[in-house]
Amino acid sequence: MRSFIDVPPGSDFPLQNLPYGVFIPNGSTRARPGTALGDWVVDLDALEKARLLPTSLFSGDSLNDFMAAGRETWTLVRTTLQALLSESNGRLRDDMDLRSLAIFPRQAVTMILPAKIGDYTDFYSSREHATNVGSLFRDPANALLPNWLHLPVGYHGRSSSVVVSGTDVRRPNGQTKADDADPVFGPSRLLDFELEVGFFTGPGTKLGEPVPIENATEHIFGFVLVNDWSARDIQKWEYVPLGPFLAKNFATSISPWIVTLDALEPFRCAGPVQNPHPLPYLTFDKDLSFDIGLEVSIVPPHSNDDNVVCRSNFKHMYWNIGQQLAHHTSGGCNINPGDLMASGTISGPEKGSFGSMLEITWRGAHPVKMSDGTERKFIGDGDTVIMRGAAEKDGLRIGFGEVSGKVLPAR
Repeated sequence: MRSFIDVPPGSDFPLQNLPYGVFIPNGSTRARPGTALGDWVVDLDALEKARLLPTSLFSGDSLNDFMAAGRETWTLVRTTLQALLSESNGRLRDDMDLRSLAIFPRQAVTMILPAKIGDYTDFYSSREHATNVGSLFRDPANALLPNWLHLPVGYHGRSSSVVVSGTDVRRPNGQTKADDADPVFGPSRLLDFELEVGFFTGPGTKLGEPVPIENATEHIFGFVLVNDWSARDIQKWEYVPLGPFLAKNFATSISPWIVTLDALEPFRCAGPVQNPHPLPYLTFDKDLSFDIGLEVSIVPPHSNDDNVVCRSNFKHMYWNIGQQLAHHTSGGCNINPGDLMASGTISGPEKGSFGSMLEITWRGAHPVKMSDGTERKFIGDGDTVIMRGAAEKDGLRIGFGEVSGKVLPAR
């Protein structure tokens, strides 16, 4: 499958991908939905106005209306775009006036949040991560809490502080307590990243109507990369008895392009064996995990060097997206188009695949060396954290681009 638009070899965004986002062209103030193809962005509103798309969903400044339309519409638009952008179709290829209105270089646009996010939920679904954190903060012999192997643990996050890639993140202030001292208030000293993948929901549900696990993918629009910034010292002191609060609500960064389930279908795979067997409402006989390679780098201040500190994979997640959505709604919680649900930190079985500095440095005991000669136990002021992800198989690459954020000093 080839396009008349040049797609460089190894691009995250071939014609088989076509992720969705929202962008503002340089010199304009109007945001509009688009899709990425190679190093270009295609304006979906312009194509709709030219009557090249079978929809009237892209005139706004978010993807919420498109998300609400459902899987049949998502698939129709995707196949229409693939045909329209193919090298053999002259309708757009040969209309230079429309091409000048509808196709922009990616470096000539600014990406914004792809959806109006009404609610944000963060799960805790990596067994390796939960075991590591339990070993560090509790008892290694009883690292997992009694409920962990029976249900996808999660908490409701702060949707208003979800920001798009490239947004600076301010080091948070909060209350912390050393083991042998009284509580104090001030900047977090143990700022961390968490490597996650999130999904956006599509068609909403009514209050009191659970989503059965076998229907979960009908309500999942697509995936983004997520950096769930975490202040570990604030978290340690505040999380009992109700869990994360100020340690998490200051910022969550996401990548700007939403990669659809249709694009990722070739990479669907089995997840880890679940023992004990989940309850019936969390049981489904089809694979709902995905083989997506993930990477985290730290770029120190005054440096252009990517220091890779983690390589992991989304397929390590113990609780999959269907189980997460089914459990989330099992008590009658409704969902709306554009809700964001994140996986929780994705850690694999080896140290190099751990998805947070807390685990990589084992709470600071084993610092990571940077190319500039400095060391990191956690994230420093001026550091930029970059997460990248891509699924690859048989010459096909479906990428996410990146989510990045630079840490600014506390106020």
